[in-house]
Amino acid sequence: MILASRSPRRAELLRQLGASFAVIDVEIDEAPGAQEAPADYVRRLARAKAEAGRAAHGNTGAVLAADTSVALAGRLFGKPRDAADGAAILSALSGRRHEVHTAVALATGRGVEACVVATVVEFAPLDAAVIAAYWASGEPADKAGAYGIQGLGGALVTRIEGSYSAVVGLPLCETRALLDSAGIPHALSPR
Repeated sequence: MILASRSPRRAELLRQLGASFAVIDVEIDEAPGAQEAPADYVRRLARAKAEAGRAAHGNTGAVLAADTSVALAGRLFGKPRDAADGAAILSALSGRRHEVHTAVALATGRGVEACVVATVVEFAPLDAAVIAAYWASGEPADKAGAYGIQGLGGALVTRIEGSYSAVVGLPLCETRALLDSAGIPHALSPR
């Protein structure tokens, strides 16, 4: 199996499942469509990444891909462009509840199966000093919504409703089900 992702967090989560895989990086257009809903956006990107990964390997084998976005009142927050954008994103999320949508897709010779998991995350109120210190840590620069719940960003979160692993970047329960449906072995495979 191939994991079409440059995210070390996704690779670590897939390793937790005990799946055997290689990693490739694929390039796709990640621009959201006009009026595209967050769940539709991540599903489209995860499917496109899985299809691109499979095409890169001569349309053989299985390719797993995922995509995550953060949404507040329907507005998508991707990876911050720079420090000012990161601070603006974190300020917008401060003291509020937002949704994290993560899609996972598996491309095989039978086609592409995909699902989306939505999790509600609530942030503590953040002042400018906390936002600046968090940005200075370097952690939020390459993460959707400008935070990583699995790291220092977890100290900003007061509550989550849903899948923790989906917020990190790969919903493990749903990924396990996709692997099972394709007969791809992992640590919890039926014996």
